[in-house]
Amino acid sequence: MIQKNSQPLETVGTDFDRVMMQRCLELARNALGRTSPNPLVGAVIVKDGEIVGEGFHPRAGEPHAEVFALKSAGDRAFGSTIYVSLEPCNHYGRTPPCSEALIAAGVSKVVVGMVDPNPLVAGGGIARLRAAGIEVLVGVEQEACKKLNEGFIHRILHHRPFGILKYAMTLDGKIATTNGHSAWVTNQSSRSEVHQLRAACDAIIVGGNTVKLDNPYLTSHKEGAHNPLRVVMSRSLNLPEEAHLWQTSEAPTLVLTEKDANPDFQRRLQKQGVEVLELTPLTPDKVMSYFYERGFCNVLWECGGTLAASAIAQGAVQKVLAFIAPKIIGGSQAPTPVGDLGFTSMTQALSLERVEVRVLGSDCLIEGYLPFDT
Repeated sequence: MIQKNSQPLETVGTDFDRVMMQRCLELARNALGRTSPNPLVGAVIVKDGEIVGEGFHPRAGEPHAEVFALKSAGDRAFGSTIYVSLEPCNHYGRTPPCSEALIAAGVSKVVVGMVDPNPLVAGGGIARLRAAGIEVLVGVEQEACKKLNEGFIHRILHHRPFGILKYAMTLDGKIATTNGHSAWVTNQSSRSEVHQLRAACDAIIVGGNTVKLDNPYLTSHKEGAHNPLRVVMSRSLNLPEEAHLWQTSEAPTLVLTEKDANPDFQRRLQKQGVEVLELTPLTPDKVMSYFYERGFCNVLWECGGTLAASAIAQGAVQKVLAFIAPKIIGGSQAPTPVGDLGFTSMTQALSLERVEVRVLGSDCLIEGYLPFDT
């Protein structure tokens, strides 16, 4: 069950076009979490109503989706229609321009999900194809294409990764009991949803208290799925000597701290394969700037209320996923998902936009976007 608070958008293309574009998106998701700083892209080649080639972009530095699809189709690409979820590039980067490859293959029509926001492309690929006499249709399943690549789009437009705040809480707004116990707030369906979310992200951030209280793994819990970089923010490095996050054979871990914090513990972590980086001051804003330079598109905040409030206040969060379980635990001192934002009246409250509500078994997931000027 899904409820949305937005009006339906005008559809582009035929039913067949939309089915083929959905197939492009399905192919693109094969590379979830692996393509940054590049987008997720899928391509399907159709001739005489039959799919003759498919492909997706597996990771940065490797060929784009169109190239894999053309290779799959071979000679059958001539006179065909290619569906691609993102505008074909028209510039030389790590790989040659896809627009030229499509022209050389002799395709007759290109159906594009969305225009590439990258200024190096931004309509140039479409213009080049049309100049070569190829028919181009733009905007099929555009909103779905944009949502799949919202992290890439945000990175291109704002030079920062896209921040997602995820939390699980009880019906009375608690993320743990008064003594900090939190396993498990939500049901297995919700937890599986979180594991899929992690697989789509480049990094997942927690604070030191989460490591102490929960000793999390922060992995996607699925064989073959991408595991994000696990990140711990701790100014003092007052952290447990033994923790699941220090075991880096399954997934990498980065500890962010401030200059000269607990040098002995830093060395201990590094000997276990944990990356340690000093950032001063250690703030969500500075962390997101660092992750932009590192090439990340999607960063997941799975932290406690204090760090969550700082991330929101500093513009490090663009999207919120709130998992709500039909449980009541009470406790006037029990922790809540977001700490003090300094608001004193309800008119200051941040109202989520483009809200979707889903039911996951007995749980409820509310997904929405913070106002842009937060």
